[in-house]
Amino acid sequence: MQPNTLLDALLDEAGMSHAGLAARVNQAGRSRGLALRYEHTAVARWLKGQRPRGQVPDLICEVLGARLRRPVTLDDTGFGVAGDCAVAHGTPLAGFVERATALWRSDEQQRPHLLGAPAVTGTPAVVPVWEWENPPEDADVSRDGCTRVTPDDMEMLRAARAHYEQMYRKAGGVATRSRIVGFLTREAAPLLRGAYNDALGRQLHRAAGGLVAVAGICAYDSDAHGLAQRYFHQALRLAKASGDRGLGAYVIALLVNQSLFTGEFRQAVAFAEAALRAADRQITPALAADLHAMQAKAYAHLGDGAAAVRCIRRAEAAAERIRPGREPDETGYVQPGLVNVQVAEALLSLGDLAGARENATAAVRTPAHDRGRVHRLAILSQIQLRQGEADLAACTAAEMAERARGMESRRLRDRLREVRERLAASGCGEAGRAAELIDAALRVPL
Repeated sequence: MQPNTLLDALLDEAGMSHAGLAARVNQAGRSRGLALRYEHTAVARWLKGQRPRGQVPDLICEVLGARLRRPVTLDDTGFGVAGDCAVAHGTPLAGFVERATALWRSDEQQRPHLLGAPAVTGTPAVVPVWEWENPPEDADVSRDGCTRVTPDDMEMLRAARAHYEQMYRKAGGVATRSRIVGFLTREAAPLLRGAYNDALGRQLHRAAGGLVAVAGICAYDSDAHGLAQRYFHQALRLAKASGDRGLGAYVIALLVNQSLFTGEFRQAVAFAEAALRAADRQITPALAADLHAMQAKAYAHLGDGAAAVRCIRRAEAAAERIRPGREPDETGYVQPGLVNVQVAEALLSLGDLAGARENATAAVRTPAHDRGRVHRLAILSQIQLRQGEADLAACTAAEMAERARGMESRRLRDRLREVRERLAASGCGEAGRAAELIDAALRVPL
């Protein structure tokens, strides 16, 4: 039995206490000739996942619908299906919004069943991508709610996305996630439930999709992979409602990256192909470069060297077409040197140490924000160790550890531990100093 996050979110939106809902359900029951005596303890059980008997679920919908001044269905309250409703792409947009905002609220409350959930695989992982790529499209995304949405709200959402992305790059996903999820709950959710026409609604769903994608990145960086995947799926649904294929392709790139991490290499190739195919001319050079480079890494892990090399060539060609100022904000992560480090990883998997070293060195020599530089230094250190240059690898690792200070990221911590283990196994003289720096970085708890 899992918590009923949908009912919890509706109660919060309605500003109704547990005792208040119980009293109103009792009153609504009397109008139907039912002698109900519910108290706040019963509502607490419903929120824990218990389904009330008889006509009570319908009464709850009636009470909440009257308070919110809109129809509330059994699915909206979590009583239409068993368990904690996942975000369903096949549901109408309004129903999706209610489920999405319920997830945000549960995440803000740090519900354990969300934080520890594994990422889904197989058909449940593929369906959201398939539904993004294929009809039907949303013919009209307008909504009649209580809050009037304005163009100024769009600017606020875009500014928030840029703010939290920078915070993630500087401080890590662990530190940023609670901040962005709180913003989604308090600022974005009321806007999505608000009043807007179709044109403004498209902008709203695009802006919200960009924010939700960053929340997914932060969850991924916090090792909450099931939660990250749900955020990415939400962002994909919002991208579809916005009509912006480029945004959807960016979100799929995030799913490709997660698939690489979880070892779903064939899925990574297929997702990247879907993004490149469906977005077509809306794919920018930066995004195309990243998608082809990640495909190269997936093919390399699958042992298909010829396909990996083909994708490397495509990634390099796309990277040459990148023009600063002509890319959307979301693809700002594709900075100079990113393709080099992706190619280095692919060549390392293929055993081409010389080619990997050349690309990793080029990536490190290119300016990057601290987070990106940590990743590049880690790859270079790994290659140097493989080539027998342990002392040089230790110096590179020392710089990596210094750059990682101040970042709260489980992904980076895993990378630091991995580098430390490899250095320790080498037994080189410089390994001790590098290990001390890494230990200092790991000593502070997240």
